[in-house]
This record gives sequence, structure tokens and C-alpha cells, in this order.
Amino acid sequence: MPLRLARFAQSLRQRWKSHLTTLALVLAVLLGVQVWQTRDVPSGPAPDLALTLVQPDGSERRTTLAQWRADHPGQPVALHVWAEWCPICRTEEHSVTRLSADWPVLTIAMQSGQAGPVARVLGQRQLPWATAIDPRGEIARQFGFKAVPAFVVVDAQGRLRTPTVGYTSEIGMRLRLWWARLV
Repeated sequence: MPLRLARFAQSLRQRWKSHLTTLALVLAVLLGVQVWQTRDVPSGPAPDLALTLVQPDGSERRTTLAQWRADHPGQPVALHVWAEWCPICRTEEHSVTRLSADWPVLTIAMQSGQAGPVARVLGQRQLPWATAIDPRGEIARQFGFKAVPAFVVVDAQGRLRTPTVGYTSEIGMRLRLWWARLV
């Protein structure tokens, strides 16, 4: 019986090594894809862009990113680029809503129409977000994003940090904001 147990333990160790190698390979591929997708995101200061913000009630206000950030002094803020036609963005909606209860979040509606249609979407889906209107994707391009959903943190000093493209979990969003607060 001890010989059998020793063989089982050896087999288990070999399988673990194989599984760990597979996991490391998968993580390396995912990291490589993320680096490639965010290759155009500028490093350093966030561009200060003129924005038209719309609320779910349809009200609009003009501001800049710097002015919006000034409403949240000394803390990192999140920028979430989404589109009303994007199914992955739809999957992230509840995570972004929960995140916005604890952190400043500015969403950017890329290629989703003008203020009226975006406000209707916000109201229909009960999304309490301040949303910048980006009908032609120009704002997203200034941040280096060519696809949605996208997420980036602007730290307290105004630098872009930890950009992602594609689905980002709520814990991933929170960890990125927490990390930006630490460094």
C-alpha cells in the first residue's frame, strides 16, 4: 500500500506541474493580448478634453476632464468607455454602477449617438452615471482606445494608470483604483 500511495503522490505532483504550466501559459497569453490592446494608450498625464456630460434625466453640462476631476480632489478616478450596442459593456453595467457608489466614475458613451439617445439608454437601464458623449469615438481615441469596453484609472496626479480593454471584473476595477491610490 505505501508504494501505491507514493506513486499516487508522484502522479499528483506531475499533474500539478502540468496544470501550473498551462495556467502560466494562459496568463501570459492574456497579459500579452491586454498589452497589445492598450498599446496606444498614452503614458503620463491624461489628456484634458472638453466634454458634454449627460445624466439619465437628460440634463447636460459642459466641462473638461480636469474640471470633473477637480470635483474629486486627491483621489483616483475611473474612466469607463462603453457603447449602448456592446453586449460585453452591458454585462459590466452592474459592476460599474456598484463601483460608482464608492469611487468617482466617469463613463464615456462611444459611438452611441448624441445626448438624447444616450440619456434614454441611461434611463431605461437605470444607470446613474455621469456620461460623456462621444458620438464619433474621438474621446476614446484620445485615450488610445479603439474598442469597448475599456477602463482606465486617472490617479490623483492626473496620470493614466492600468488601462484594460475588454471585460473587466468589478474586483479588477476596484483593485486598479486601490493600486492607484497607493502609488
